Amino acid sequence: MPFAREIARHLKSAERQATSRSSVFLEACRSFNRGQLSSDQLRAETVRRGFNNVIDAFHIVGSSDVPTRFFHDERATAKGIRLTDEFRRLMADAQADSLAPEAEARWRLVETAWNLDVPSRVLEVRTDLEANELFVTTDATRRISIVGVRDALNGYQKGACFYCNQPITIGRGESLDADVDHFFPKRLDHVGWFGGVNIDGVWNLVLACTQCNRGAGGKFDLIPHIQYLERLNLRNNWLIDSHHPLRETLIAQTGATEQKRASFLQQCDQLAIDAIPSRWRPSSSSVADSLL
Repeated sequence: MPFAREIARHLKSAERQATSRSSVFLEACRSFNRGQLSSDQLRAETVRRGFNNVIDAFHIVGSSDVPTRFFHDERATAKGIRLTDEFRRLMADAQADSLAPEAEARWRLVETAWNLDVPSRVLEVRTDLEANELFVTTDATRRISIVGVRDALNGYQKGACFYCNQPITIGRGESLDADVDHFFPKRLDHVGWFGGVNIDGVWNLVLACTQCNRGAGGKFDLIPHIQYLERLNLRNNWLIDSHHPLRETLIAQTGATEQKRASFLQQCDQLAIDAIPSRWRPSSSSVADSLL
């Protein structure tokens, strides 16, 4: 029932919730929203139709299965699914509270493309850091807010600071200890060193703990050590290769191939270090040299 209620909730703000033009299950959720279907009736319809495609596609990324299984499909033999130990470990993890905001962020990005009637591959997502949101514009005057920046960025970083790997939180209702940081500092845009490059683009934004970003000995307006440039490149490539909803925005901002994206970041790094000739890295002994 939580699954159906989430579908029904999203239908209230975004009428289209699938690539297909019609769905008996989605129509049942609409009827529930209109008060024409009871909770028990919606539950029965969900059991009958709601998971026809969800279970089969859950472990597929791109065109192949992921190695980690969070459940086994036993509908044919036991009329259900069996959760694995991997799922239980995931839900016991300190970052479990971040899963719902991240899933919501991905959902909102995809449904925005569907409801604008454009392929997700051409959805251009912009950033408003003052409002802490990602948004799209449909014309010169109409702006559609999608989701919070932190929620959209957290998936790759696995609940850890981009620089020092210490835990960060983004869960709603908590005090946020994750700052949205410009990898190449915003100051570069003010002095005109980056020309037409969008320094507020998703490609240049990471989540950092408050200590690394603005604490004693923090990064502030300095240029990160060169090891973090490779980490940023890997982060962007990972989001692109995993077909994350921000894929096409990142490609438009950084390049269509891995070689072009690496060259783009190297050029930005050279411009940045020419303007601000000082490298920074965390002083904490807990910093892991391995990439996230």
